[in-house]
Amino acid sequence: MTPPVPERRGVLDLEVKDAQLIFNRVWNRLEAEFGRERLRFPKELILLGGAPGAGKGTNTPFIMKVRGLTCQPIVVSALLDSPEAKRIKDAGGMVGDREVVEILLRELLKPDFADGAILDGFPRTKVQVECLKLLFDRMNQLRREFYETPHAPHFRQPVFHIMVLFVDERESVARQIKRGREVADHNEEVRRSGVGELWEERATDLSEEAARHRYRVFKEKTYDALQSLREIFHFHFINAQGGLLEVQQNIIKELQYQSSLELDARTYDRLRALPIASEIVMHARQELVKRLDLYEFTQTELFQQVITFIDKKIMPIVRRHAISGLAQINTEDKVFANPDALAMFIDIFSERGYHAVVDVHRVEIPDSVDLETGRITCRVKKVYRLQIRFEGSEIRRGA
Repeated sequence: MTPPVPERRGVLDLEVKDAQLIFNRVWNRLEAEFGRERLRFPKELILLGGAPGAGKGTNTPFIMKVRGLTCQPIVVSALLDSPEAKRIKDAGGMVGDREVVEILLRELLKPDFADGAILDGFPRTKVQVECLKLLFDRMNQLRREFYETPHAPHFRQPVFHIMVLFVDERESVARQIKRGREVADHNEEVRRSGVGELWEERATDLSEEAARHRYRVFKEKTYDALQSLREIFHFHFINAQGGLLEVQQNIIKELQYQSSLELDARTYDRLRALPIASEIVMHARQELVKRLDLYEFTQTELFQQVITFIDKKIMPIVRRHAISGLAQINTEDKVFANPDALAMFIDIFSERGYHAVVDVHRVEIPDSVDLETGRITCRVKKVYRLQIRFEGSEIRRGA
């Protein structure tokens, strides 16, 4: 067994202590300014990291759509836009952890981010990682503290996602230089024509050496920092080497909703008796085949009547609606007097690739009148409203 390296252990201890000092100082300041019951942070945080050129900006709108977030992402580099911070960033360095943590926590307290927020560019250092852990602990502490109070809805179970979009060094450098050329060409055209707005030119996008250095800084600092959170938060490693559609499919797969992880334990326990859609769908085809075979062998006559009704009376109407993909039909056919016929009707259409819905309406029809009392006796007529949906023709659609 390899003995621990004392120097490295000391560095880690120092980083943890620094993080505690920084976080406690910032937290105490915020608590004094806002009040403890107003320290309402987002329920869900998606911490989006990635190598330079990995596509964080390109894929952020898609991630927002997948998670149902409507607020713009918090781009940490944009929050730190002071002249001094810009000089540090242009030189390839990083703004101090205390400044980053305080500015970020203040931003997260804005009501717009109550349901969730995407953080682009945090955490980037080991100290920021430790501060993130402390924030998660404090949020859970506040949740327990206010759980049985009127403030409880504002202190929900926090869910942190760590999402890393990854490309290799060669791809990263190529994308950075390509972006630099596109920005330079755009700005040259704006200056020439006087039309449009200038885009920000990054020094690292203009030099292959600088782009390579930026990638290596990410690998050595930011990537290692994010990796250290694997055992604590939901960690999503997204291969971003491919095309946009491929990357987005990877994102969908990684961010699929998991109620057992995201709902409050009490809420989940109340809902768990209801089946999940995916569980029902999993064996739906096999169950459909079983039912259709059962109809054939145990209710042969009724099954044939339903098939004949569909073939002679329904399909001619469906064919006339081939372009729209929707046919709506009212019928009083006596075949539906047997309730099993409705189930057969829906199953037959499902097997053939349609989506059928049957709605039964009861209509009262005057049948007789008592002339002495004026009382009207009605009979009930059943009207079956059938709706058949399918993929319509593309011809002239959208024209």
